[in-house]
Amino acid sequence: MTYCVGLKLNRGVVFMSDTRTNAGVDNISVFKKMFLWERPGERAITLMTAGNLATTQAVVSLLNERAKPAEERGHPSILEAPSMFQVAKLVGETLREVIAEQTRREGLQADSPFSATMILGGQVKGGEPRLFMIYPEGNFVEAAEDTPFFQIGETKYGKPILVRAYDPAMSFEEAVKLLMLSFDSTIKANLSVGLPLDLHLYAADSLCTGAVRRIARDDPFYEMISSGWGEALRAAFDGLPAYSLDD
Repeated sequence: MTYCVGLKLNRGVVFMSDTRTNAGVDNISVFKKMFLWERPGERAITLMTAGNLATTQAVVSLLNERAKPAEERGHPSILEAPSMFQVAKLVGETLREVIAEQTRREGLQADSPFSATMILGGQVKGGEPRLFMIYPEGNFVEAAEDTPFFQIGETKYGKPILVRAYDPAMSFEEAVKLLMLSFDSTIKANLSVGLPLDLHLYAADSLCTGAVRRIARDDPFYEMISSGWGEALRAAFDGLPAYSLDD
């Protein structure tokens, strides 16, 4: 399983993904699920993936192949699409293409284990920062004021803190803290999600890759957030009145 979050703020977009993949409790590996493309001053694009690893790796490989100079590829490129909407369309078409090829080769249905879901975000010069969720069928939806963040993978454990604490005006530092709490809740509840975490902060109108970090298992800030949140929850619980069994 996987957990990835894209969070849209007034000042840009924050991306965070875990790195754990597993095929049973005795076969756990670390694989990158966040991928970046840029043409500084012209565009910056981030993609996060969840689902079948072979599918997501094939999609990223095709996108990289098609980002080469035109004479070397013969396919549309996400580095040349005129808007983030067109980038989302190209990624969706590539995902649908890969799933169709794999299911055709294996003789399975389209809802087979080859499925994958993706979060795409970034900015193309002349447009605003945008954030999309792309489904296995190749269609997609865009983040808006009422839906300012997307999650893929194991989403249910980390969603409550996002819903309660998100503020579009928050700083990048506050957003990272919020996402760490969301990931900590998910990691504690589900063994298929785990550290290290990958982080990318894209600042609006920068049109280049922003701060990129890998949060390791022994990261002191993550450990402080994790333990501090547990203590704060226990203190809040203790401060609430007890249920009365008296009639």
